[in-house]
Amino acid sequence: MNETNFDWDDLRLFLAIARAGGLGPAAESTGKSPPTLGRRMLALERRLGLDLFRRLPRGYELTEQGRDFLNTVAAIENKIVPLASAEKRRRPIVKVSAGQWVTDLLCRKAAELIERDPVLLRFIAADHILDIGRREAVIGVRNRRPDQIGLAGRRIGRVRFAVYAADGEIGTWARVIGPTPSARWVDENIGDTPSIEVTNSRNALDLALAGIARVVLPTFVGNNQNGLKQVTEPIHELEHDQWLVTHDEDRFLPDVRRVIERIYAVLRAAIK
Repeated sequence: MNETNFDWDDLRLFLAIARAGGLGPAAESTGKSPPTLGRRMLALERRLGLDLFRRLPRGYELTEQGRDFLNTVAAIENKIVPLASAEKRRRPIVKVSAGQWVTDLLCRKAAELIERDPVLLRFIAADHILDIGRREAVIGVRNRRPDQIGLAGRRIGRVRFAVYAADGEIGTWARVIGPTPSARWVDENIGDTPSIEVTNSRNALDLALAGIARVVLPTFVGNNQNGLKQVTEPIHELEHDQWLVTHDEDRFLPDVRRVIERIYAVLRAAIK
């Protein structure tokens, strides 16, 4: 039997028929109808060029070739079944990509996202957009509706931004070096005002919490920081819709579906 003839599903059915001695009993264990099993075995014999069974009025009996083939397939089964069992035990990985603030929130709410599920979450905090079509991530939280073919999106709500500080009189700004719209807004609007540059938005928040600088934050972040207060109205040009995005095929997988629903609930509650 060479690799071109190998089809584990056909071999699994062959084992069931050989061990049960007929199509009827094998149908009960495989979930296939007797006619389907009969057609599959005939096709297997033709593909292999072997006579595996004698078809008797009361069942299927292995030929000498069939008994030799049974020994071969049983040896294959001993190798495949443990691997299949290990695969079932392996925890599925659901990779979730989002910006820093959303990732921080999801990490704090991780217990709600897994709820004793066997799923393994992998959070990917990134300002750039990972390619879900190429499975760089399974679920993405995005600031626009997906337009790529093969991706599905679900609108969560409207995200707003404002300036926050420990004291409204603080004039120094925390300036995040990066490509985000909020970073660009600060660059374009503070002019020659004193600033402290950081490469991570979390560090900008740290400066604000320390009473050193003012910072632009999503309102779902800033409004939940003890010691900070909103010192401006929401910044209209930074508002955007937030979307949950996944591959159109992956969203129907049970593990992914559950995580999508839970992430939606967490984010919907945060930005309402």
